[in-house]
Amino acid sequence: MAMLMMKDNMNQLFADYEHPAFYDEMFEGRGKGRIHYGTMLQRLAKMGLEELKSRDSLMQEEMVTQGITFTLYSNNPEDSSRERTIPFDLLPRMITSEDWAHLSKGLQQRVKALNLFIRDIYHEQSILSDGLIPSDMILNNPYYVPEMVGVDVPGGVYIPLSGIDIIRGKSGEYYVLEDNLRTPSGLSYVYKNRALMTSLFPELFFDYRVRSIDRGMNALLGSLRSLAPHSKPDPLVVLLTPGIYNSAYYDHCFLAQEMGIGLVQGNDLIVKDRIVYMKSRQGLRQVDVIYRRIDDEFLDPQVFRKDSLLGVPGLMDAYLAGNVALANAPGTGIADDKAVYAFVPDMIRYYLKEEPILNNVPTYILTRPHEREYVLSRLSDMVVKERSLSGGYGMLIGPTATEEEIKAFAEKIARHPERYIAQPTIKLSCCPSLTDGRVAPRHIDLRAFTFMGSDSSYVVPGGLTRVALQEGSLVVNSSQGGGTKDTWVLG
Repeated sequence: MAMLMMKDNMNQLFADYEHPAFYDEMFEGRGKGRIHYGTMLQRLAKMGLEELKSRDSLMQEEMVTQGITFTLYSNNPEDSSRERTIPFDLLPRMITSEDWAHLSKGLQQRVKALNLFIRDIYHEQSILSDGLIPSDMILNNPYYVPEMVGVDVPGGVYIPLSGIDIIRGKSGEYYVLEDNLRTPSGLSYVYKNRALMTSLFPELFFDYRVRSIDRGMNALLGSLRSLAPHSKPDPLVVLLTPGIYNSAYYDHCFLAQEMGIGLVQGNDLIVKDRIVYMKSRQGLRQVDVIYRRIDDEFLDPQVFRKDSLLGVPGLMDAYLAGNVALANAPGTGIADDKAVYAFVPDMIRYYLKEEPILNNVPTYILTRPHEREYVLSRLSDMVVKERSLSGGYGMLIGPTATEEEIKAFAEKIARHPERYIAQPTIKLSCCPSLTDGRVAPRHIDLRAFTFMGSDSSYVVPGGLTRVALQEGSLVVNSSQGGGTKDTWVLG
């Protein structure tokens, strides 16, 4: 009788589940779950759809209570921004220990090469003189910061925190989609997702040995502290935020609180004699490391944008004098560039003398006439991205675009090919999600977080799985209405 009820519940849960022509994380085929999801499928069958929906309601209420939010910006002047909870999908995504060993090794290799690339660009520029990357792609790049030329950053670490976006193709193979190295966001949601799941689904954790993520905050703090100038034994670390109106302000607050560091805005800091101080009730306290969540151009109005009210006058002078560390270092945006991304496998071979462990998505550089011609003839099959934008903005997804949108992008590319790159449309893997009161497949990616200190690196087990909540959508970004789910690395 119990087995019959479980089967009925499973049929009810997945009655409308259309097995997509993509890699499905949970199912090998219709009604056949992947081995590592077997126990979870049994649990879900015992719960049934109504129980899942009830727990989902409790979870959404808890997110509102805790204020787990993200700000969406609108083009409508009457609705310029609105704060909302991040949509959270309660069906977790699982990664086997074998897959994670492959991913974490590849992530550490990639971040190490990217760090060496950034150092090279601001010092010898060997990779440019050897002709592996076009010089104008770097030296004319809006993210290139001439003030960083010749600067030896603390510990030689330019990117203490990186967020690397990983996708899975039709056959289950992993690809790196993007490198986020300036001010990568979303780490707080990794921890809140896990806290919500452990409180509302404790029985699932009894069934699986899920790798803990608890070490992550200490690892990040350790990476930041290791950058303190002069190897100061007890450095003062602060997180510099643009303030409450920033879309990721919740992220900033959570990370500062969890690491036990000060959350400051530009007017909380002052520079005297090339030393940065934090204003406090006890007077001025010297700041040694600044984990900054504002872009380069707003850091210091004396060096960058003169109208910036977010930064600290004199900050770059103190930084160049070696009296404070900035994480991530100014100028790291050159390695964020979507065209430079295409050369990361070459960087790995060049700096590390190794073959890349993780592959890139094939990328077309549209300043090359033959590649531009090829892309323009196949725009309906391509994803086109504006090099300088992130968050899902400035994109064309050919298979879902209208003829008018395709024509408009063709004109943009023809006018300014240097602003865009193109990639074939990768059929992102899907994972079952509870959406609109039913379980349905939705496309996902993974933002993996790597911390690099002066003598070690660490990858948070799992990271942030992002979900495209709209049916058929390939855009998972929170800024475009995407959601998240907990990511389990199995022991």
